[in-house]
Amino acid sequence: MAETGASPLPPTPPARSPLFRAEQFVWLTARVLEQRLFAYHFLNGAADPVEAALNAYRNEDGGYGHALEPDLRGPVSQPLHTAHALRVLDATGRCGGQRVERVCRYLTSVSTADGALPAIHPSQRGYPAAPFVPVLEDPPSDLLATGPVVGVLHRNEVWHAWLFRATDFCWQAVESLDKSHPYEVEAAVAFLDSVPDRPRAEAAADRLGRLVREQRLAALDPDRLDACPVAPGYAPGEHHFPHDFARTPRSLARAWFTDEEMARSLDFLAAEQQEDGGWPIRWRRWAPVPALEARPMVTIEALRTLRAHGRFVG
Repeated sequence: MAETGASPLPPTPPARSPLFRAEQFVWLTARVLEQRLFAYHFLNGAADPVEAALNAYRNEDGGYGHALEPDLRGPVSQPLHTAHALRVLDATGRCGGQRVERVCRYLTSVSTADGALPAIHPSQRGYPAAPFVPVLEDPPSDLLATGPVVGVLHRNEVWHAWLFRATDFCWQAVESLDKSHPYEVEAAVAFLDSVPDRPRAEAAADRLGRLVREQRLAALDPDRLDACPVAPGYAPGEHHFPHDFARTPRSLARAWFTDEEMARSLDFLAAEQQEDGGWPIRWRRWAPVPALEARPMVTIEALRTLRAHGRFVG
């Protein structure tokens, strides 16, 4: 029974509770990886089955592919897939040792001239991908791809030659942000929350928080979304909320929002659970399967965010 990723007698949430409904949604729709992640986070499941499922996406080059990030299809390794894999390893306490050494070798092999990561490596060409992630022949370094990876590696005290230049790139990118958009800010927060130089991170986060409010990148009143602009290129209704930036109370982004603003944001997140038990995706849907595969991921993230902020125990 332990091989399923759940405990022999996992605690059963009360019928029709948000967690019970989410569990039914995950068993009905999720990939094996997300099923095992749900069991790990909420049913006392073990980490080994999660890592076994994640290994199915790993390639010989040390990176990850095979649509681990659903909006990029095909077998080839990509920085965004590999960042996703690192988040899974981090969440399960497995972000270290030889597995991360292999990842860092892959990151080195696909880095740009300044030592950072492109959003999409040209090897994606010829395989299906979301239209909002164009494949370029000579892609530039991207904070969106690099920031979360550098943050995870620092949080796990990984030291590798690749990390030094990538960290320098992130500092330069974050401290020079002027006109930004929500996903880029989220990547910056992922970096700032874990980089070792805490005074510098706190100063950069303070400036970034002012930018977020000045540019209205966070929807502070979910009851008046029609008055909140959506970033250029985003899907209609693709708003971002305080909880998207401050996924835990310990995040530097938590200081950007008042208690009332955060409470409204979390209320809205809890109310977004749909009748089938899952949470919706807010970004542009371009094909049925990527949207179906993404919803269990979003559902697990919503539950983890709510729990981190003390909204339920599970």
